[in-house]
Amino acid sequence: MDEKKLYLFNPDNDLALANGNENYMAPSSARKMSEDLACLPIWYADGDGFVLASSAYNSDYLKLVKNNFPSLQLELLTEPEVQTHSSLSLSPWGWNHAIRKRMLQMGVDESVLCCSELINHIRTLSHRSSWVDVLSILNPNALYCGDPHYFIEVEQVVAFLQKEQKTVLKSPLSGSGKGLNWYNGLLTGSLSGWINRTIDLQGGIIAEPYYNKELDFAMEFYASECGVISFVGYSLFRTNPAGSYEGNNLLSDQAIEEQLSAFISLEDIYKLRDELIQVFSTRIAGCYNGYLGVDMMICRFESSPTYRIHPCVEVNLRMNMGVVAHSLYQRYVSPRSKGLFVVDYDAKAGEALFKHQNKLNAFPLKLKDGRIRSGYLALTPVHQRTQYSAWVLVEEE
Repeated sequence: MDEKKLYLFNPDNDLALANGNENYMAPSSARKMSEDLACLPIWYADGDGFVLASSAYNSDYLKLVKNNFPSLQLELLTEPEVQTHSSLSLSPWGWNHAIRKRMLQMGVDESVLCCSELINHIRTLSHRSSWVDVLSILNPNALYCGDPHYFIEVEQVVAFLQKEQKTVLKSPLSGSGKGLNWYNGLLTGSLSGWINRTIDLQGGIIAEPYYNKELDFAMEFYASECGVISFVGYSLFRTNPAGSYEGNNLLSDQAIEEQLSAFISLEDIYKLRDELIQVFSTRIAGCYNGYLGVDMMICRFESSPTYRIHPCVEVNLRMNMGVVAHSLYQRYVSPRSKGLFVVDYDAKAGEALFKHQNKLNAFPLKLKDGRIRSGYLALTPVHQRTQYSAWVLVEEE
Protein backbone atom coordinates (compact mmCIF):
# COMPACT_ATOMS: atom_id res chain seq x y z
CA MET A 1 0.00 0.00 0.00
CA ASP A 2 1.33 3.45 -0.93
CA GLU A 3 2.14 5.75 1.96
CA LYS A 4 -0.21 8.70 2.25
CA LYS A 5 0.23 11.95 4.13
CA LEU A 6 -1.91 12.94 7.07
CA TYR A 7 -2.13 16.74 7.31
CA LEU A 8 -2.76 18.35 10.66
CA PHE A 9 -3.37 22.00 11.54
CA ASN A 10 -1.85 22.67 14.97
CA PRO A 11 -1.68 26.49 15.27
CA ASP A 12 -0.42 26.27 18.85
CA ASN A 13 2.97 25.06 17.57
CA ASP A 14 4.88 28.20 18.59
CA LEU A 15 3.38 28.06 22.08
CA ALA A 16 4.18 24.35 22.36
CA LEU A 17 7.79 24.94 21.29
CA ALA A 18 8.11 27.71 23.87
CA ASN A 19 6.78 25.37 26.57
CA GLY A 20 8.96 22.48 25.41
CA ASN A 21 7.05 19.80 27.35
CA GLU A 22 5.38 16.79 25.72
CA ASN A 23 2.47 17.21 28.16
CA TYR A 24 1.85 20.81 27.10
CA MET A 25 -1.84 21.74 26.93
CA ALA A 26 -2.78 24.53 24.52
CA PRO A 27 -4.98 27.38 25.79
CA SER A 28 -8.66 27.20 24.91
CA SER A 29 -8.30 29.87 22.20
CA ALA A 30 -5.66 27.83 20.35
CA ARG A 31 -7.72 24.64 20.68
CA LYS A 32 -10.74 26.45 19.27
CA MET A 33 -8.69 27.77 16.35
CA SER A 34 -7.41 24.26 15.65
CA GLU A 35 -10.97 22.93 15.68
CA ASP A 36 -12.52 25.67 13.53
CA LEU A 37 -9.74 25.71 10.92
CA ALA A 38 -9.01 21.96 10.86
CA CYS A 39 -9.78 21.78 7.11
CA LEU A 40 -7.29 24.50 6.14
CA PRO A 41 -4.63 22.00 4.96
CA ILE A 42 -6.78 20.96 1.99
CA TRP A 43 -5.71 24.19 0.28
CA TYR A 44 -1.97 23.58 0.49
CA ALA A 45 -1.67 19.78 0.66
CA ASP A 46 0.22 18.02 -2.12
CA GLY A 47 -1.65 15.26 -3.95
CA ASP A 48 -4.00 12.86 -2.24
CA GLY A 49 -3.96 11.94 1.42
CA PHE A 50 -5.93 12.85 4.52
CA VAL A 51 -6.67 15.86 6.69
CA LEU A 52 -7.21 15.21 10.40
CA ALA A 53 -10.57 16.69 11.40
CA SER A 54 -13.79 15.73 13.11
CA SER A 55 -16.58 14.66 10.78
CA ALA A 56 -19.03 17.24 12.14
CA TYR A 57 -19.39 20.09 9.60
CA ASN A 58 -16.06 19.26 7.95
CA SER A 59 -17.37 16.26 6.00
CA ASP A 60 -20.20 18.20 4.34
CA TYR A 61 -17.88 21.13 3.69
CA LEU A 62 -15.28 18.93 2.00
CA LYS A 63 -17.90 17.43 -0.32
CA LEU A 64 -19.08 20.91 -1.27
CA VAL A 65 -15.65 22.31 -2.16
CA LYS A 66 -14.71 19.18 -4.10
CA ASN A 67 -17.66 19.85 -6.39
CA ASN A 68 -16.22 23.28 -7.18
CA PHE A 69 -12.55 22.26 -7.21
CA PRO A 70 -12.16 18.79 -8.77
CA SER A 71 -8.37 18.84 -8.26
CA LEU A 72 -8.85 18.57 -4.47
CA GLN A 73 -8.10 14.96 -3.56
CA LEU A 74 -7.81 14.87 0.22
CA GLU A 75 -10.16 12.83 2.37
CA LEU A 76 -11.25 13.41 5.94
CA LEU A 77 -9.76 11.27 8.71
CA THR A 78 -11.01 11.41 12.29
CA GLU A 79 -8.80 10.67 15.30
CA PRO A 80 -10.28 7.18 15.98
CA GLU A 81 -9.66 6.24 12.34
CA VAL A 82 -5.95 7.07 12.39
CA GLN A 83 -4.88 3.76 13.89
CA THR A 84 -6.72 1.85 11.14
CA HIS A 85 -4.31 3.23 8.52
CA SER A 86 -0.91 1.58 8.69
CA SER A 87 0.74 3.54 5.85
CA LEU A 88 0.63 7.15 6.96
CA SER A 89 3.28 9.85 7.05
CA LEU A 90 2.58 12.92 9.12
CA SER A 91 2.59 16.56 7.97
CA PRO A 92 1.67 18.84 10.88
CA TRP A 93 1.66 22.64 10.76
CA GLY A 94 4.76 22.42 12.94
CA TRP A 95 6.73 19.90 14.98
CA ASN A 96 6.98 19.96 18.77
CA HIS A 97 7.14 17.39 21.55
CA ALA A 98 3.44 17.65 22.43
CA ILE A 99 2.23 16.91 18.89
CA ARG A 100 4.65 13.98 18.68
CA LYS A 101 3.22 12.46 21.86
CA ARG A 102 -0.35 13.08 20.66
CA MET A 103 0.33 11.26 17.39
CA LEU A 104 1.87 8.30 19.23
CA GLN A 105 -1.23 8.08 21.41
CA MET A 106 -3.38 8.03 18.26
CA GLY A 107 -1.48 5.04 16.94
CA VAL A 108 0.78 6.68 14.36
CA ASP A 109 3.92 4.59 13.79
CA GLU A 110 6.89 6.16 15.55
CA SER A 111 9.08 5.62 12.48
CA VAL A 112 7.22 8.35 10.54
CA LEU A 113 7.37 10.91 13.36
CA CYS A 114 10.02 13.55 13.85
CA CYS A 115 12.36 12.21 16.55
CA SER A 116 12.83 14.01 19.87
CA GLU A 117 16.41 15.00 19.05
CA LEU A 118 15.34 16.72 15.83
CA ILE A 119 12.48 18.48 17.61
CA ASN A 120 15.00 19.82 20.13
CA HIS A 121 17.08 21.09 17.22
CA ILE A 122 14.02 22.70 15.59
CA ARG A 123 13.26 24.39 18.91
CA THR A 124 16.80 25.77 19.05
CA LEU A 125 16.58 27.03 15.47
CA SER A 126 13.15 28.55 16.17
CA HIS A 127 14.65 30.58 19.03
CA ARG A 128 15.07 34.17 17.84
CA SER A 129 18.57 34.27 19.29
CA SER A 130 19.64 31.80 16.57
CA TRP A 131 19.16 34.49 13.93
CA VAL A 132 20.30 37.77 15.53
CA ASP A 133 23.60 37.46 13.64
CA VAL A 134 22.08 37.05 10.17
CA LEU A 135 22.65 40.67 9.19
CA SER A 136 26.32 40.46 10.14
CA ILE A 137 26.94 37.41 7.93
CA LEU A 138 25.10 38.74 4.89
CA ASN A 139 27.26 40.55 2.36
CA PRO A 140 27.53 44.26 3.34
CA ASN A 141 24.71 46.26 1.83
CA ALA A 142 23.57 49.80 2.64
CA LEU A 143 20.04 48.70 1.80
CA TYR A 144 19.83 46.41 4.85
CA CYS A 145 18.70 47.54 8.28
CA GLY A 146 18.19 45.77 11.58
CA ASP A 147 20.12 45.65 14.85
CA PRO A 148 18.69 42.88 17.07
CA HIS A 149 20.33 41.96 20.38
CA TYR A 150 19.79 38.97 22.66
CA PHE A 151 19.97 39.72 26.37
CA ILE A 152 19.82 37.24 29.24
CA GLU A 153 19.89 39.79 32.09
CA VAL A 154 17.24 42.40 32.94
CA GLU A 155 20.01 44.96 33.54
CA GLN A 156 21.24 44.48 29.97
CA VAL A 157 17.77 45.15 28.60
CA VAL A 158 17.33 48.28 30.71
CA ALA A 159 20.74 49.62 29.60
CA PHE A 160 19.76 49.09 25.95
CA LEU A 161 16.39 50.82 26.43
CA GLN A 162 18.09 53.85 27.95
CA LYS A 163 20.02 54.32 24.69
CA GLU A 164 16.97 54.08 22.41
CA GLN A 165 13.90 56.29 22.12
CA LYS A 166 11.73 53.50 20.70
CA THR A 167 12.46 49.80 20.96
CA VAL A 168 10.73 46.56 19.96
CA LEU A 169 11.04 43.77 22.51
CA LYS A 170 10.40 40.14 21.54
CA SER A 171 10.11 36.92 23.46
CA PRO A 172 12.61 34.48 21.90
CA LEU A 173 10.11 31.70 21.17
CA SER A 174 7.07 33.21 19.51
CA GLY A 175 5.76 33.86 16.03
CA SER A 176 3.07 35.44 13.85
CA GLY A 177 3.52 38.76 15.59
CA LYS A 178 2.94 37.32 19.06
CA GLY A 179 5.21 37.86 22.04
CA LEU A 180 5.94 41.49 21.14
CA ASN A 181 6.13 44.57 23.31
CA TRP A 182 7.17 48.17 22.76
CA TYR A 183 9.26 50.67 24.70
CA ASN A 184 8.43 54.31 23.95
CA GLY A 185 10.78 56.07 26.34
CA LEU A 186 9.01 55.07 29.57
CA LEU A 187 9.74 51.81 31.39
CA THR A 188 6.35 51.15 32.98
CA GLY A 189 5.71 48.63 35.72
CA SER A 190 3.78 46.36 33.36
CA LEU A 191 6.56 46.41 30.74
CA SER A 192 9.20 45.77 33.41
CA GLY A 193 7.15 42.81 34.68
CA TRP A 194 6.80 41.42 31.15
CA ILE A 195 10.58 41.66 30.61
CA ASN A 196 11.26 39.83 33.90
CA ARG A 197 8.71 37.07 33.15
CA THR A 198 9.99 36.56 29.60
CA ILE A 199 13.58 36.18 30.75
CA ASP A 200 12.53 33.83 33.58
CA LEU A 201 10.46 31.63 31.24
CA GLN A 202 12.55 31.67 28.06
CA GLY A 203 16.04 32.51 29.27
CA GLY A 204 16.38 35.84 27.51
CA ILE A 205 14.80 38.54 25.39
CA ILE A 206 15.36 40.13 21.98
CA ALA A 207 15.58 43.92 21.70
CA GLU A 208 16.08 46.06 18.62
CA PRO A 209 15.41 49.62 17.52
CA TYR A 210 11.96 50.49 16.21
CA TYR A 211 11.84 51.14 12.45
CA ASN A 212 9.28 53.02 10.37
CA LYS A 213 7.72 50.13 8.50
CA GLU A 214 6.44 50.72 5.00
CA LEU A 215 5.59 47.12 4.05
CA ASP A 216 5.50 43.60 5.50
CA PHE A 217 6.58 40.76 3.28
CA ALA A 218 8.26 37.37 3.49
CA MET A 219 10.32 34.98 1.46
CA GLU A 220 9.18 31.36 1.64
CA PHE A 221 11.60 28.45 1.28
CA TYR A 222 11.49 24.66 1.37
CA ALA A 223 14.11 22.38 2.92
CA SER A 224 14.10 18.95 1.30
CA GLU A 225 14.99 15.69 3.03
CA CYS A 226 18.28 15.58 1.13
CA GLY A 227 19.24 19.04 2.39
CA VAL A 228 18.45 21.21 -0.63
CA ILE A 229 17.03 24.67 0.18
CA SER A 230 14.78 26.04 -2.56
CA PHE A 231 12.90 29.31 -2.93
CA VAL A 232 9.11 28.81 -3.02
CA GLY A 233 7.78 32.35 -3.47
CA TYR A 234 6.84 35.59 -1.76
CA SER A 235 4.26 36.50 0.83
CA LEU A 236 2.83 40.00 1.04
CA PHE A 237 0.97 40.18 4.34
CA ARG A 238 -0.77 42.55 6.73
CA THR A 239 -0.51 42.97 10.49
CA ASN A 240 -2.55 44.95 13.01
CA PRO A 241 -1.04 47.80 15.10
CA ALA A 242 0.06 45.27 17.72
CA GLY A 243 2.03 43.36 15.09
CA SER A 244 -0.25 40.30 14.93
CA TYR A 245 -0.94 38.63 11.60
CA GLU A 246 -4.24 39.51 9.87
CA GLY A 247 -4.01 38.21 6.31
CA ASN A 248 -2.25 38.05 2.95
CA ASN A 249 -2.63 39.61 -0.45
CA LEU A 250 -3.42 37.01 -3.11
CA LEU A 251 -1.04 37.97 -5.89
CA SER A 252 1.41 36.33 -8.25
CA ASP A 253 5.09 36.44 -7.37
CA GLN A 254 5.57 38.77 -10.33
CA ALA A 255 2.95 41.19 -8.99
CA ILE A 256 4.58 41.14 -5.55
CA GLU A 257 7.97 41.81 -7.11
CA GLU A 258 6.47 44.82 -8.89
CA GLN A 259 5.34 46.21 -5.53
CA LEU A 260 8.70 45.53 -3.88
CA SER A 261 10.61 47.10 -6.77
CA ALA A 262 8.94 50.43 -6.01
CA PHE A 263 11.21 50.53 -2.95
CA ILE A 264 14.14 48.18 -3.60
CA SER A 265 15.65 46.99 -6.90
CA LEU A 266 14.86 43.42 -7.90
CA GLU A 267 18.58 42.81 -8.25
CA ASP A 268 18.98 43.45 -4.52
CA ILE A 269 15.90 41.33 -3.72
CA TYR A 270 17.36 38.40 -5.67
CA LYS A 271 20.75 38.89 -4.05
CA LEU A 272 19.21 38.68 -0.57
CA ARG A 273 17.23 35.59 -1.56
CA ASP A 274 20.39 33.81 -2.73
CA GLU A 275 22.32 34.82 0.38
CA LEU A 276 19.60 33.43 2.64
CA ILE A 277 19.63 30.14 0.75
CA GLN A 278 23.34 29.91 1.55
CA VAL A 279 22.70 30.69 5.24
CA PHE A 280 19.97 28.04 5.49
CA SER A 281 22.06 25.50 3.57
CA THR A 282 24.65 25.83 6.32
CA ARG A 283 22.37 25.94 9.36
CA ILE A 284 19.22 23.99 8.49
CA ALA A 285 19.95 21.51 5.72
CA GLY A 286 19.77 17.94 6.95
CA CYS A 287 18.15 18.74 10.29
CA TYR A 288 14.82 20.15 9.11
CA ASN A 289 12.50 19.02 6.32
CA GLY A 290 9.61 21.28 5.36
CA TYR A 291 8.61 24.86 4.69
CA LEU A 292 10.21 27.83 6.38
CA GLY A 293 9.39 31.51 6.11
CA VAL A 294 11.52 34.59 6.68
CA ASP A 295 9.48 37.64 7.65
CA MET A 296 10.93 40.91 6.41
CA MET A 297 10.08 44.61 6.33
CA ILE A 298 10.73 47.49 4.01
CA CYS A 299 11.48 50.46 6.26
CA ARG A 300 11.61 54.18 5.59
CA PHE A 301 14.52 56.38 6.71
CA GLU A 302 15.11 60.12 6.69
CA SER A 303 18.65 59.65 5.35
CA SER A 304 19.71 57.97 2.11
CA PRO A 305 18.90 55.31 1.08
CA THR A 306 15.33 56.17 1.95
CA TYR A 307 14.06 52.58 1.78
CA ARG A 308 15.88 49.61 3.28
CA ILE A 309 15.11 45.96 3.92
CA HIS A 310 15.06 44.42 7.36
CA PRO A 311 16.11 40.99 6.02
CA CYS A 312 15.27 38.81 9.02
CA VAL A 313 12.50 39.97 11.36
CA GLU A 314 11.85 36.33 12.26
CA VAL A 315 12.34 32.83 10.90
CA ASN A 316 9.49 30.31 11.14
CA LEU A 317 10.45 26.65 10.75
CA ARG A 318 6.95 25.41 10.02
CA MET A 319 4.12 25.79 7.58
CA ASN A 320 2.82 29.35 7.62
CA MET A 321 -0.04 31.44 6.28
CA GLY A 322 2.20 32.96 3.62
CA VAL A 323 2.71 29.53 2.04
CA VAL A 324 -1.03 28.86 2.31
CA ALA A 325 -1.79 32.12 0.48
CA HIS A 326 0.87 31.36 -2.15
CA SER A 327 -0.54 27.86 -2.76
CA LEU A 328 -4.09 29.21 -2.94
CA TYR A 329 -3.17 31.72 -5.61
CA GLN A 330 -1.06 29.29 -7.65
CA ARG A 331 -3.66 26.52 -7.63
CA TYR A 332 -7.11 28.02 -7.28
CA VAL A 333 -7.16 31.69 -8.35
CA SER A 334 -7.41 32.85 -11.95
CA PRO A 335 -4.10 34.39 -13.10
CA ARG A 336 -6.05 37.50 -14.14
CA SER A 337 -7.48 37.99 -10.65
CA LYS A 338 -6.20 39.17 -7.31
CA GLY A 339 -7.59 39.12 -3.82
CA LEU A 340 -7.27 38.88 -0.07
CA PHE A 341 -6.71 35.89 2.19
CA VAL A 342 -8.00 36.58 5.70
CA VAL A 343 -8.01 34.79 9.05
CA ASP A 344 -10.78 36.23 11.23
CA TYR A 345 -11.86 35.95 14.84
CA ASP A 346 -15.39 36.67 16.10
CA ALA A 347 -16.03 36.27 19.80
CA LYS A 348 -19.84 36.19 19.75
CA ALA A 349 -21.67 33.02 18.76
CA GLY A 350 -23.28 33.39 15.36
CA GLU A 351 -21.30 36.49 14.37
CA ALA A 352 -18.97 34.64 12.00
CA LEU A 353 -21.95 32.88 10.40
CA PHE A 354 -23.77 36.20 9.94
CA LYS A 355 -20.75 37.74 8.22
CA HIS A 356 -20.30 34.61 6.11
CA GLN A 357 -23.87 34.70 4.83
CA ASN A 358 -23.59 38.41 4.03
CA LYS A 359 -20.42 37.85 2.00
CA LEU A 360 -22.00 34.91 0.18
CA ASN A 361 -24.82 37.21 -0.95
CA ALA A 362 -22.70 40.27 -1.67
CA PHE A 363 -19.84 38.52 -3.48
CA PRO A 364 -21.11 35.42 -5.33
CA LEU A 365 -18.39 32.98 -6.30
CA LYS A 366 -17.51 32.86 -10.00
CA LEU A 367 -15.34 29.99 -11.21
CA LYS A 368 -13.74 29.02 -14.49
CA ASP A 369 -11.85 25.76 -15.04
CA GLY A 370 -11.64 25.09 -11.31
CA ARG A 371 -10.20 28.53 -10.51
CA ILE A 372 -11.74 31.54 -8.79
CA ARG A 373 -12.36 34.50 -11.08
CA SER A 374 -14.11 36.57 -8.44
CA GLY A 375 -16.18 36.37 -5.30
CA TYR A 376 -16.06 35.07 -1.76
CA LEU A 377 -15.04 31.60 -0.61
CA ALA A 378 -14.88 30.25 2.94
CA LEU A 379 -11.80 28.04 3.23
CA THR A 380 -13.17 26.21 6.26
CA PRO A 381 -16.76 25.45 7.36
CA VAL A 382 -18.70 28.24 9.08
CA HIS A 383 -21.56 27.50 11.47
CA GLN A 384 -23.30 28.90 14.53
CA ARG A 385 -20.41 28.11 16.91
CA THR A 386 -17.58 29.20 14.60
CA GLN A 387 -15.21 31.80 16.04
CA TYR A 388 -12.17 31.42 13.77
CA SER A 389 -12.70 31.58 10.03
CA ALA A 390 -10.44 31.66 7.00
CA TRP A 391 -11.67 33.04 3.69
CA VAL A 392 -10.70 34.67 0.42
CA LEU A 393 -12.25 37.55 -1.49
CA VAL A 394 -11.20 37.73 -5.14
CA GLU A 395 -11.73 40.30 -7.87
CA GLU A 396 -10.84 40.37 -11.53
CA GLU A 397 -8.17 42.86 -12.54
